[in-house]
Amino acid sequence: MSVSDNAEARQILRGIGLVAIAVFLFAITDAISKYMTQYYPIGYILWIRFFFHTMVLIVVVGSRQGLGFIRTRRPGIQLTRGLLLPLAALMFVTGLSQMPLAETAAITFVSPFLVTLLAVIVLKEKVDLGQWMAIGFSFAGVLLIIRPGADVFGWAALFPLGTAFSMAIYQVLTRRIAGLESAYTSIFYPGLVGLSLFSLALPFTWTTPIAWWHVALMIVGGMVNAASHLTLIRAFEYAPASKLAPFSYTQIVWATLVAYVVFGDFPDAWSMAGIGVVAASGIYVATRMRRVGR
Repeated sequence: MSVSDNAEARQILRGIGLVAIAVFLFAITDAISKYMTQYYPIGYILWIRFFFHTMVLIVVVGSRQGLGFIRTRRPGIQLTRGLLLPLAALMFVTGLSQMPLAETAAITFVSPFLVTLLAVIVLKEKVDLGQWMAIGFSFAGVLLIIRPGADVFGWAALFPLGTAFSMAIYQVLTRRIAGLESAYTSIFYPGLVGLSLFSLALPFTWTTPIAWWHVALMIVGGMVNAASHLTLIRAFEYAPASKLAPFSYTQIVWATLVAYVVFGDFPDAWSMAGIGVVAASGIYVATRMRRVGR
């Protein structure tokens, strides 16, 4: 192996490590949000999340690069993305308030497969038979988790499914502006729009905190959420998305562990099987795309 190959391998390993950290931080954020839904309105929780999302970006990125990253050449697409991310967050946290953490997170992981479908329709990308089969298996996995007709989750499963659809459209729009906008710009606008929307609702959702440590926990949750996004950006600076995508599915593992430790929830056998099918299908698609790309 040449020196350049060794350097590239080290870069990819750094990217993988940063993805693992980022998805762990996402699981922590989700656990804090789920816990807080027992005491506070969802709009209030999300206002805090988007406030710190926006402020941390301004402080951290602005101190390094200046505030030029807030300028956009695609305001229409950025504002549309900005509406989709808060909508996805609202549906996801609503689902968390009704469902176990691991299952909620797993259902949202059908989003990459919905992106594939939309890419075929909107971006005219070509998808081979193997990818179509993986899409079919991913939906079968979701059905194992939801089990339509069972009394386990019922209508609450529609919220993470709605999150997956919103995030799929969000990601397709992100592809449309890839290379045209800074990654920091593309993360800033959803945060700004989310903060604006939940600020409008704040007079109706404001609740005086019942404990000082609730305030501390919500602040930590907002900062961890911002840190997870920044860490993910750094990961993609070290390695291409096709090499990192399989490792994003470790979020399901983290979500399962965090849910068990914090809430005492552990998926039953059917849900574990569904989670495994969704994760395996996603890893298959990601590794296949990497081979095709190579």
